[in-house]
Amino acid sequence: MLLVAGSTGMLVAGTAHADTPRQETAGELLDDTVTTTKVKTAFFQDEKVSALRINVHSNRGVVQLSGFANSLQEVDRAAELARTVPGVIAVRNDILLK
Repeated sequence: MLLVAGSTGMLVAGTAHADTPRQETAGELLDDTVTTTKVKTAFFQDEKVSALRINVHSNRGVVQLSGFANSLQEVDRAAELARTVPGVIAVRNDILLK
């Protein structure tokens, strides 16, 4: 009986630990901020992409684009620019056409 109670406690403790999300380190947060800034800068420097209508979020090298574009070419160009930024591992393009 004592063994079962001890095992259950271990199982609960293990489950609680597995559900705890991993926190980003200060370095990872800084890297994400730098990546986001570089992608937005690339948008501002490009005539085909509206940096004001496209949102950029970065998480551990994965860049998510969202917002609105005037054309499919703008959607594609935004993703293309994001992929060229050093440190970008993948691009999730959720930009919608107006």
